[in-house]
Amino acid sequence: MDSSFEPVIWPEDQWPKEAAGYKQCEICTEKSRVIWGEGNPNAPIVIILDNPGAREDVDGKEYVCGTRQTLQTALHRVNLAPGDVYLTYLLKCRPRSRYNKEEVRAFSKPFLIQQIQTMQPKFIVCLGDTVVQAMFGDQEAHVKNLRGSWHEVLGYPCIVSYHPLAVRRRPNLTRHFMEDLDMLAQEYSKR
Repeated sequence: MDSSFEPVIWPEDQWPKEAAGYKQCEICTEKSRVIWGEGNPNAPIVIILDNPGAREDVDGKEYVCGTRQTLQTALHRVNLAPGDVYLTYLLKCRPRSRYNKEEVRAFSKPFLIQQIQTMQPKFIVCLGDTVVQAMFGDQEAHVKNLRGSWHEVLGYPCIVSYHPLAVRRRPNLTRHFMEDLDMLAQEYSKR
């Protein structure tokens, strides 16, 4: 492993005109940033998180948050390059206050589905129970029961794993997280 690896800020993807309706989402405010995705929009691997995290500090300077640090470091360890990956979100804005989770997820999911269908990736990666439940359409679906094997989501091969923030908070999940990403990297290298 390259010990000199440093996580970086991936470029934001501009949201398409047909997604302008996302501003109607309950969590969007005048100060909200709609973050459609980050990284290579033509990447063969689409990784889905629940929502964007903090991208800027209190002074407005961009930084790589802990979630992105954990994810980028893990991808680097399994030899997946930044160009291989596109990171997107179920919710396209960072929630700033309480909201109706079921309604917001139901509102947001069609935008994500359209985004994935437009991109036509080779693989999908669902990180965290929130994303897994939304994409599998099953409130009883959990990463701990589904990880370690291949699934199909929207007609694409899919793996699931823990949210990078959960991995940071519970280091005992690191081994599973790395196994899942390694499984992805091995399958990707065959194509």
